[in-house]
Amino acid sequence: MSAPTGTAAPSGSPARRARPVPLGRDFGKLWTAAAFSNLADGVGRVAVPLVATTLTRDPLAIAAISALAFLPWLLFGLPAGMIVDRFDRRRIMAIANTIRGVAAVGLAVLTVTGSITVWWLLVGVLVFGFGETLFDNATNAIVPTVVPRRGLDRANGFLQAAHITIDNFVAAPIGGVLFAVSLALPLWVGATGYLIPIALALLLPLSAARPLREPAATAQASPVSAREAVGYLWQHRFLRGMVLFTCVVGSAFSFAQAPIFLYFLDELAVAPAAIGFVTAGIGLGALVGSLIASRLVERFGRGRVMIGANVTAALGLFGVWMAPEPVSGTVAYAVMACAVSIWNVPWGALRQAIIPGQLFGRVLGIIRSLTWGIFPFATLLGGWVARADLRLPFVIAAGVTIAATLIAGRLLLEASRHDVSED
Repeated sequence: MSAPTGTAAPSGSPARRARPVPLGRDFGKLWTAAAFSNLADGVGRVAVPLVATTLTRDPLAIAAISALAFLPWLLFGLPAGMIVDRFDRRRIMAIANTIRGVAAVGLAVLTVTGSITVWWLLVGVLVFGFGETLFDNATNAIVPTVVPRRGLDRANGFLQAAHITIDNFVAAPIGGVLFAVSLALPLWVGATGYLIPIALALLLPLSAARPLREPAATAQASPVSAREAVGYLWQHRFLRGMVLFTCVVGSAFSFAQAPIFLYFLDELAVAPAAIGFVTAGIGLGALVGSLIASRLVERFGRGRVMIGANVTAALGLFGVWMAPEPVSGTVAYAVMACAVSIWNVPWGALRQAIIPGQLFGRVLGIIRSLTWGIFPFATLLGGWVARADLRLPFVIAAGVTIAATLIAGRLLLEASRHDVSED
């Protein structure tokens, strides 16, 4: 791997360093850019489905809006990765947020003029998704160029903590309250939130523009094709298995989340203006997970932590299925969100540590095309099942998660062998 070198204790043993690895000012800029983008994303993530509920109460139609958020990863994940590997990653982040900001303004204007329809919401979600493939791919690819290898778990934890905190504790409650004031107001706020990351991305150092390379790799300087990236992933047995596992479990979570807004609104009788506070409660669990993940990895090893995270997520889904009222439903969902956050931190660090820098954008694009590209279909299926019973997707997803974790237990334990200093 071509990120700055550093020594680290093996993933499966206690860390020996006296204090955390400093992440530096450049990571601070990247973190702040991601935080403001998350603010815009979070407001829109609450606003768009709520606007949709004023147009239809069909669970399948609402699920279609959530599903389309992932469709760009299927269609554009790999091309986005190729763009990230071949062009200035800072400018890609800026362009992606410009596109998303324009889309948010367009939806706000349509809402104010009374011209908004479910179809326009679907188009807007697609545009947001295409911008996200570029912004997120570029952000993930930049992390190993500005952070020492032994700081990857910590850096990913901070990024995820920002995502969860802004999305759920700031954006979600604000989005719900703004929606109660005016349908278009959260869309205007979201559009504004996309502006600041544009400047911050362009202030990142030149090293963030391109992947770092070893001298020999620089001398050869031949662009790596998508075919070579596919070959790399296929030949890496561990990564290949992890991607397959992530496809299955991630699809189960998407299946369960399809009716989430209608579940709280209709099944548990939560008022629309309060839905943001429900997501904030869920976000508390996710935030805790992101903050404790790296410490859990240091103490127990990646493999055990990843197995425990999936078992806990399944138990949380069972709890949502059984919840009789909003508080218990929110707590159960928060447990599930905590577990997913714990999983995301070591899984993100593993990818950044194992995949060579000059291949990272394309390989990540392939991984997300395969995993997130399946999510739209799982979400639509969950919405269809929810037509019969809004609770049913949660218990089905819990069963699938438990079964997949039992089958893949040996593979997940192998994660502890892959140290962040590994090339």
